Amino acid sequence: MNLREIQYILAVADERHFGKAAERCFVSQPTLSGQIKKLEEELGVILFERTNRSVEITPIGQSILHHARLLQEQVDAIEQVARAHQDPLEGPLRIGAIPTLSPYLMPLILVPLKRQYPQLRLVLSEELTEPLIARLQHHDLDAALLATPVDDQPDLVQAPLFDESFWLAHPRDHPLYYKDEISAQDLTEIDLLLLAEGHCLTHQVMEVCHLSERPQRGEMADLRAASLETLLQLVGAGFGCTLVPALAIRGGWMTDSGIIARPLHLPDAFRRISLVYRRSFPRPQALAAFAGVLLAHLPNTVRRLAVPEVPLALAKTAMPA
Repeated sequence: MNLREIQYILAVADERHFGKAAERCFVSQPTLSGQIKKLEEELGVILFERTNRSVEITPIGQSILHHARLLQEQVDAIEQVARAHQDPLEGPLRIGAIPTLSPYLMPLILVPLKRQYPQLRLVLSEELTEPLIARLQHHDLDAALLATPVDDQPDLVQAPLFDESFWLAHPRDHPLYYKDEISAQDLTEIDLLLLAEGHCLTHQVMEVCHLSERPQRGEMADLRAASLETLLQLVGAGFGCTLVPALAIRGGWMTDSGIIARPLHLPDAFRRISLVYRRSFPRPQALAAFAGVLLAHLPNTVRRLAVPEVPLALAKTAMPA
C-alpha cells in the first residue's frame, strides 16, 4: 500500500464515481481502477461495490477509509509541519459556520484576522449543522462554528466561545409594543414564525418559547423561511414574531423595516456558540489564532466565555507534550 493508492480510494469514496475520482487525481480511469483492484487483492477485501449506476462503500471499506482519512491528515500534517518551520500560521484554515451566524459574525473578524495573521488564509463554508459535522468528520473542514452540542461525537472537541442572547422581533403595531418588559408567558402566547426544518435555531427558539412542537394550525404553520433575512421580512410584513440572535441585531433590517427588536431578560434565552474541531487536527495554533481574533472583536451584545488571547480548550491542545 502506498500514499497514491490512499488518495485513489479517498477520491472514489468522496465522488462515488470512478471517472470523476480519476479526474480529481489527474490519472486515467483504467489506471485508477487497476490500482484500487490491486489494493483490494493485496488486502483481501472488497472496498467498493461497483454497478453500472453507482459505487457503494462496503462495511469493511468504511472502516478502512476511516483510517485512510486519518493517514491522509497526518500526511498533510507533515507538509504543514515543514511549512511551520518557517511560519507556524501559514496556509489555509477551512472554517464552517451555520447560516444564522456566519453573515453577522464573519464581517466583524475577516479584516482584523487578515491584518493580524496575513499568512493565514481563511476558507469559509456556510451550511446547516448536520452537513458541517459530516464534513468535519470527513476532514473536508478543519473546524466549525456551531450552536449545537456535539457531546455524542467522541472524535470531536468543542471549545465554547460565547453566549449569544435572543431578542424578540415583532411588528411595530404588535400589542407587545406597549409592554415595558417581555415575560416568559408572553413568549408562549405570541404568533411565532420559525425557520424551515434543519436549522438549529428553530429548535432553540422553540425551547425558549416552551414549545414541544411546531405550530400546526393557522397561517403561521405554513410560513417556514429558509433564511433569517426572509423570516424577518415576514415579521416586518406583519405575519408574526420571532426570536433573533443578538449578532443579527446589527443587520440592515433594523432600519425602516417595520420591526421592533426587544431584549429578553430571561435566564434561558440564549444559545452557546462553540468552535468544534477534530481531536486529531494537527494545527491547533491556527485555531487558537482564529478564535482569539473572533473573541477580541465581538460586540458587547454577546458574552465571551474565554479570554481573547487563546480559548482554554485550544490552549491545552496547542501545548507541547
